[in-house]
Amino acid sequence: MVQDTKIFLIGGSAGSLTVLLEVLPQLRNDILFPIVIILHRKSHPDSILNMLLSNYTNLEVCEAEDKMMLKSKCIYLVPPDYHLLFEDTQMVSLDSSEKINYSRPSIDVTLQSAAEVFKENAVALLLSGANADGVDGLQHIKRNNGKALAQEPETAAVNYMPRQAILQVDIDRILRPDQMAEFINNL
Repeated sequence: MVQDTKIFLIGGSAGSLTVLLEVLPQLRNDILFPIVIILHRKSHPDSILNMLLSNYTNLEVCEAEDKMMLKSKCIYLVPPDYHLLFEDTQMVSLDSSEKINYSRPSIDVTLQSAAEVFKENAVALLLSGANADGVDGLQHIKRNNGKALAQEPETAAVNYMPRQAILQVDIDRILRPDQMAEFINNL
């Protein structure tokens, strides 16, 4: 297990919201690191995803903004149509460059950026989804001595994304949704 987790990242696509709604209520409210959630979702002017997730956790939930400072005990949701990058261990920026794996936000882009900034202090979990976005990012996490996790494919609504991660990355732990909160709480 990571001795000094500075960032926890969760990437997901189709079928991952259900997992988040199961995991978030079980997270302790004294977590000592920020959690960043990268979900593939369509842009909508009245997006209420952060409000929905807020109803399932005691942690503060907000949509990440450009040049926002990160703080512990907070969940940051990457906004649709932007890639999230880490300027350093405390500040994020948003980028609207081309889509990667047909996605913006791209899980790969955020995980690669986190790997470069946080090194061995980054932990990333890949959930349910229908494409391989996140696999390359998890490889970067591992190359920088961080921890790579994947949802147990048998528990995923769409198992392609976590299955590809397990096939292509030296995954540290494969977790069922009912194991995820305990793992995060113990970091």
